[in-house]
Amino acid sequence: MAAHVLAHADDMPDKTALSVVSGSGCADWSYGAMKRAVLGTGAGLLARGLAPGDIVLMRLGNDVEFPIAYLGAIAVGLVPVPTSSQLTDPEVARIIDELSPKAILRDPAIACPVDMPPQIITTADLHAMRDLPPAPFHMGDPDRMAYVIYTSGTSGSPRAVAHAHRAIWARGMMHEGWYGLTGDDRLMHAGAFNWTYTLGTGLMDPWTVGATALIPAAGVGFDQLPKLIAREKVTIFAAVPGVYRKMLSDHPDLHLPDLRHGLTAGEKLSDTIRDAWAEATGGQLYEAYGMSECSTFISSNPSDPARPGTLGRPQQGRRIAIIGEDGPVPLGEEGQIAVSTRDPGLMRGYLNAPDEFAARCQGDWFLTGDLGVMGADFCIDYTGRADDMMNAGGFRVSPLEVEAKLANFPGLTAIGVTDVEIKQDVRVIAAFYTSQTPLDEEALARYAGQTLAAYKQPRLWQRLDALPVSANGKLLRRALQKTFEAQR
Repeated sequence: MAAHVLAHADDMPDKTALSVVSGSGCADWSYGAMKRAVLGTGAGLLARGLAPGDIVLMRLGNDVEFPIAYLGAIAVGLVPVPTSSQLTDPEVARIIDELSPKAILRDPAIACPVDMPPQIITTADLHAMRDLPPAPFHMGDPDRMAYVIYTSGTSGSPRAVAHAHRAIWARGMMHEGWYGLTGDDRLMHAGAFNWTYTLGTGLMDPWTVGATALIPAAGVGFDQLPKLIAREKVTIFAAVPGVYRKMLSDHPDLHLPDLRHGLTAGEKLSDTIRDAWAEATGGQLYEAYGMSECSTFISSNPSDPARPGTLGRPQQGRRIAIIGEDGPVPLGEEGQIAVSTRDPGLMRGYLNAPDEFAARCQGDWFLTGDLGVMGADFCIDYTGRADDMMNAGGFRVSPLEVEAKLANFPGLTAIGVTDVEIKQDVRVIAAFYTSQTPLDEEALARYAGQTLAAYKQPRLWQRLDALPVSANGKLLRRALQKTFEAQR
């Protein structure tokens, strides 16, 4: 995978691979310098006694060290596990206990239990490794494990998603099927280095085709992005819908002469944002749909725009179906969106949870948990979730996980969590609870902050006399949403 991503370092070593942009300028990395840093880091990791196949947990911040260490580990056959810097000590401890990593790559400013057993490799250690004599790429079976990412499972426990080296080949279907990406592009991603959406769309894919990737430096606000896009002559911009909404609210008249189009994924793009962006910039937003288990596989693109309001069409080379109880349903009927189990981008499975992977499959199809309808033009309308998973700013969050973390708060007798729309196109996580007497919601929020990453924490708290349940006692989350809507 790493050799594939950095292949252009040999034929264009002086071209800028990465620009870290801020209001005061850019810090540039050439392809040649990036490859040397990656392979030097790989050599340093091996010198620490790590061996191909070893799992390495990444607890790094929003810095260029993140992609260098990520690719450096993969280059020498290690298995990195990138994780959100927002995770709390208890959440990280659970991951360490589950994966038993051989080492932790750690920025001291990022939460990580200090009494856990793996060896710690600090950012200072990683920085020093860049200049070591480069290690050779560790080549092997493309189906072997390359990296692991975490996603919220439907069981309420975050699951370790194991991806193979072959996943980078599958991403090639996105270059034309979503991006319209060429080696001449300058692609800026609004996300942080340590987000998997940024790692893939913002870095790995542009480097694979020899383009230039641009990432905002830590501390750059969304309100600064239009100026940076114009100054750096960005041709493609990628972000979650909420970033576009913020940019539009701050800058109703956007002049971005070099921008060909924008890309969006992570949550459903509303027609309101799509239309407002077109009016403000004269350009288009192209949406993609996917998941941690398979990246994106349905999208709109510049050469094949989707019917307005739909997710797009299956990317060229993908096998996608809408699945009912008895298998694929006819065009025009609702069912679960599913991707072929033979798709090269589909994960190898959930680490340490093979039964959950099997439970998500129906015959030759992997079920996404999202509902949709495929039209006669093969565009797919998104119609909702088949389960209760929430979407918080592009991160999928299980309500069961949040409820489990909060259930032991003193005085709380029952809790139900769901996401609610607080204004058009803005959804937040809300916690509805029962108690004998009113609870201190500031204390509840502090308690959530001790056990849950920031993006998993409820933003709204509401005390009810009773939670809505079915005749079988099952919590009715959609009824909670209706309760909130009725009280607005």
